[in-house]
Amino acid sequence: MATKLFLLLILLSHFASSLSEGCHPQDQKALLQIKKELNNPTLLSSWKPNTNCCDSSWYGVICAPSSNRVYSLLFESNDDLASPFPPSIGNLPYLENILIYNLQHLTGSIPHSITKLTHLKSLTIKKTGVSGPIPNIIGKLKSLTFLDLSENRLSGTLPSNLFHLPNFEAMYLQNNELTGPIPSSLARLNSLVVDLSYNRFEGDASMFFGFTKKTETIDLSWNKLRFDMGGLEFPKNLKHLDMSHNRVYGKLPEGVKNLEWLDVSYNRLCGEIPRGGILQALGKSSFSHNKCLCGSPLPRCK
Repeated sequence: MATKLFLLLILLSHFASSLSEGCHPQDQKALLQIKKELNNPTLLSSWKPNTNCCDSSWYGVICAPSSNRVYSLLFESNDDLASPFPPSIGNLPYLENILIYNLQHLTGSIPHSITKLTHLKSLTIKKTGVSGPIPNIIGKLKSLTFLDLSENRLSGTLPSNLFHLPNFEAMYLQNNELTGPIPSSLARLNSLVVDLSYNRFEGDASMFFGFTKKTETIDLSWNKLRFDMGGLEFPKNLKHLDMSHNRVYGKLPEGVKNLEWLDVSYNRLCGEIPRGGILQALGKSSFSHNKCLCGSPLPRCK
């Protein structure tokens, strides 16, 4: 019996050793440094030096089974975490996904070290206290397809090199304090979703339109945008458009008839609302408070 117990202990010891070797030492070191930079929050109490970071017990850490390298990092909803953004996140070279959500006391700017994450495909930093400008370094993440920096305290202008991202599919930047003109270079973006709502952008936003683009949703509401809407060509796949609460002028182009949802209220538009599609079924609120729009569902044109 004693022999069997001894053999069992050896087997368990070997199994535990193999587990401890499962996490790449570089990744484990980086994660423990991130924990330190975050002031050792209770959220990360499961991150213990003598355990395997690829074990599912490590909160928010997911490793690739084939390589045991950390490829996803997920933090959310914790009031105990109060610190600047951890720069050591750039020391996880195989990261493909970052999700940081609802950490109101996470502060500081997005660190330049993030440019080392050349495999990063999805970056979400949402509903935090992160501030400062969106760094130009974002444009160096060539694998990035999804960017959500919404509901933070970001300020300044949009980086002009976002168009360098060849596989970009979605950009959510709503509810920040971003200002200034939208760079004309963003005309090269071919995203499926663009949401810049609830900021302070000014000037032209026509670069997001064009028949050959693949964009399905555009939300530019609650800004200070000013351009002629009459000459726009809508992306053939565009279904949802919110231009409300801006300073857009001109007439509504015929392309609005192909949309599934539209809001152009609180602008400076004029002319007759095109007939067709769902426009007449939308109701007055989608067209109200314009300079001289008329026709169903608004009053008849004189």
